[in-house]
Order: sequence, then structure tokens, then C-alpha cells
Amino acid sequence: MSRIGKAPIDIPAGVDVRIDGPDVSIKGPKGSLSSSFSPEMDISMEENQILVRRPTDRGEHRSLHGLTRTLIANMVEGVTNGFTRELEINGVGYRAQLKGKDIELQVGLSHPVVISPEKDTEFEVPKQTQIIVRGIDKQVVGHLAAKIRSIRPPEPYKGKGIKYVEEHIRRKVGKRA
Repeated sequence: MSRIGKAPIDIPAGVDVRIDGPDVSIKGPKGSLSSSFSPEMDISMEENQILVRRPTDRGEHRSLHGLTRTLIANMVEGVTNGFTRELEINGVGYRAQLKGKDIELQVGLSHPVVISPEKDTEFEVPKQTQIIVRGIDKQVVGHLAAKIRSIRPPEPYKGKGIKYVEEHIRRKVGKRA
């Protein structure tokens, strides 16, 4: 049995779960998410927990077992607490600012880059060199943060660019005399 897949998902107070075969809808204080999973997985609700079971021990069922459980757990976490991803901007003259709901980046290009938030996400800019992406869907938050980072990825010589806060940039030595 998968250690991840067999762990039950606790449903916090204030969260409403609806399971209709392979379709799971979760509604909480931050919003609602719904997703469809493999019909081979048995998703059920017992007492105040969601359980995911697999039909056989074949490789594809074992991998789907853990994946399905993790995705449902992320949905529950998203509608209760939400997800955040923090980015940091390094470089002289590099900055970000909020324009309505959009974010405008000045990162050494000939023009400012404007990025709009996707569904159920929002931006926060506490400092000109810091961006926080918030949302209820972990996949959308991660994708949006990766999209922002890809505009100017950090370079290895001076570290200029946009990086995740927890990311470590391996520095290279420049030219030697």
C-alpha cells in the first residue's frame, strides 16, 4: 500500500465536500475547487475523512493512488488556508509595482512587462523587490510564479533576475586576470 495514498484526508470545519464518482467538489471559506480524477480510483467519505482506495497493485494504480490523494489534499488545503509563493527581484533598477490587479515589472528590458492574475489568484507587492502570489489552487499559483520568474531568470554571475525566496543561486567566478 502506498504510504501517501492510504493516509486519510481530514476535513476541517467549514469545508463542504461533494463526491460524485470520480468528480470531487470542495467548498470552503476561501472559495471552491472541483476536479475529476481517474474513475478507477475509489474515492469515498467516511465520517469526517476522505479515503482513496485503489483496485489492484499494478504500477499504474499505485502511482494514481498517491497522486489522487495528494491532489485532493491540496484542494482541501487551498480552500481552507490557500497557497502562497514568494519571489524576490535582484538587480539595479529592477522593480515591481501593482497596477490595479496586474503587476508591472521593470527588469532591464526595453519595455515594462505586465502580468495579469489568473483565476482565483492575486498579487501582493510589499516592497519593490518582492512579489507574493496568493491563490487557492496550488497548481495555478505555482504556474503563475514560474511564469513571472521566466521573464528574467537569475543569472549565475551577479545573481540579477527574479528568483524564488527559498531558491539558492549557484554563483560562478567571472573572468580571471
